[in-house]
Amino acid sequence: MELRHLRYFVAVAETENVSRAALKLHVSQPALSRQIRDLEDEIGFRLLERSAKSVRLTAAGRTFLAESQAVLQRADEAVQAARVVASGQREELNVGYAPMPTVRFLPAALRAFHQQFAGVRVKLHDLSPEAMLAALHAGRLQLAFLVRPTRPMLRGLQFEEFARDHMRLAVGRDHPLARLRSISVKEIKSQSLVAYSRKEYPEYHAYLEVLFGEAKAHPRIVEECDDGIGLVTALETGRGVAILPQSLELTTGSRIKLIPITPSPSPLVVGAAWLPKRLTPAAERFLKVTRDSAKGRQGN
Repeated sequence: MELRHLRYFVAVAETENVSRAALKLHVSQPALSRQIRDLEDEIGFRLLERSAKSVRLTAAGRTFLAESQAVLQRADEAVQAARVVASGQREELNVGYAPMPTVRFLPAALRAFHQQFAGVRVKLHDLSPEAMLAALHAGRLQLAFLVRPTRPMLRGLQFEEFARDHMRLAVGRDHPLARLRSISVKEIKSQSLVAYSRKEYPEYHAYLEVLFGEAKAHPRIVEECDDGIGLVTALETGRGVAILPQSLELTTGSRIKLIPITPSPSPLVVGAAWLPKRLTPAAERFLKVTRDSAKGRQGN
């Protein structure tokens, strides 16, 4: 079996017409039909059901089509990666990330990756979770590091956990609650909350609903922010309090006070998401380095 057999089969399957596929491939119709039959003879089962005017995929053909498309995609990516090396250019890897949740492992992973694979340029894109997932499906990103999205949002994607981040009540240093050593959700429910935008961060709002639901309450959100910078500013200026991960302390220092919540709520699960059929060799290497880096930090 050769790649051309797969390309011929995919063209026929996608057009559902041998004549149109032959025109697209610039081969004769008899030659194309013969190549498809040779492929079926080689693998031992029928891929297409033929009629006078069209062809239809068999059940086995539908499975073979998806796998053939994946093989051809990887072959094209391999050629592109080799072409970059041959031309002396640097390979490029586009990675989406959420700065706050990934701060415990991503910077170390980036340093280690650059030391091992200096020929790959990693471009970071600070995006909302929804924007990252859309970019993965569209092929604009190869990897995304973020809080684990809900199951429906992850449809078609693979996710691997790298860290867990405990949740805290974040307040400005001058806020009346800043003197507390701990606080319960029942005590928080009367507070004015600032939160991430519901449109861009639906999984964050789903988390809040579960957290407050366990206390038979609803979060009283008074302001929504598009990003972490806006949210921290809202806290510093006393416009409210927020439920945020403990990793916030690594980026804000003493500007924000983090108060443990009792009982301790479920931590955020942070990791990487990707589209399996579009995971490039560079992305696979970056995943391995990040995995090793995250394990090393857990051991410290």
